[in-house]
Amino acid sequence: MKICVLNPQSEFPKNEQRRLLNLGQVVYAQTRDELPLKKLLKLSANSDILAIDPANLGGFEKAKKNLNIIIDNLPRLRGIALDTTIVEWVDLEYCQKRNIVVTLIPKKIYRETVAEHTIALLLAAAKRILITDRRTQKNKYILQEGFELKGKTLGIIGFGNIGSRVAELAKCLGMRVIVNNRSEKKITDFETKSLDELLIESDLISLHTTFERQNHGLISNKEIKKMKKGAIIINLADRVLVDEKAMADALLNKQVDTYVYEGEDFIHTPLANLEYAIGLQGFGWYTREALAQAFKIWVDNVISIVKDNPQNRVV
Repeated sequence: MKICVLNPQSEFPKNEQRRLLNLGQVVYAQTRDELPLKKLLKLSANSDILAIDPANLGGFEKAKKNLNIIIDNLPRLRGIALDTTIVEWVDLEYCQKRNIVVTLIPKKIYRETVAEHTIALLLAAAKRILITDRRTQKNKYILQEGFELKGKTLGIIGFGNIGSRVAELAKCLGMRVIVNNRSEKKITDFETKSLDELLIESDLISLHTTFERQNHGLISNKEIKKMKKGAIIINLADRVLVDEKAMADALLNKQVDTYVYEGEDFIHTPLANLEYAIGLQGFGWYTREALAQAFKIWVDNVISIVKDNPQNRVV
């Protein structure tokens, strides 16, 4: 049994390393950096199970193509254990045809850490922390007025694990929280609104919806025009939810005050070089507490594949 782990061994807790070693031969990537395809193929050769992070594969935006090539070269491959809560970077249809099991990490383990990260970014945008830091580093500091979150209306689009926790934390800050959720789940502690109502009433908006194809471009020019002038938008869900050309125009004409989003390519986008478009590599999940849970579940998933009783299975 060979297990190829596309993640540095140094990041794994010692007890989780031992649990993997009990299963057979284990090889690890030496870095989180993108690796050449030739090196990936050599590292993964003859593997029965892949335990993978998208970083070595070139990130979410390149991973699917590279992973398919690796799978093509692994006739014995039984399963793929992802260390992410999302699967869009994996060709699930192809894995299903090959009868390859795919497992993921449940989103609930990142609930607290990503919700706190969202609140931190809301505060950073409202208090001009990120903008001021960027200007200060360039010796271009200016005093700029921010505002308090207390009494402001936060619109949350998507009320799952993370969105619901963001709502609770925002309420503790004295914010009015309104929610738009596509599912019919009953929400009792917060006001539910149509998407149009939420856009019209919110001072700040946080996106936590799913990003299947029907949600691509959820926030486009039409939706932006309905927002309060000077709204702040936080997008930690997926950048495809927002029409970036429309958002760039809105930032330039001040319809939107600040747009904070996560991604990987910040150059080939209409948002490039716009001061109030704050693009960040995703790192809100990367906390001591969340990682401890994630590594345990990741190894649990690998063991479950070995035992032919996969847990947290998507294929």
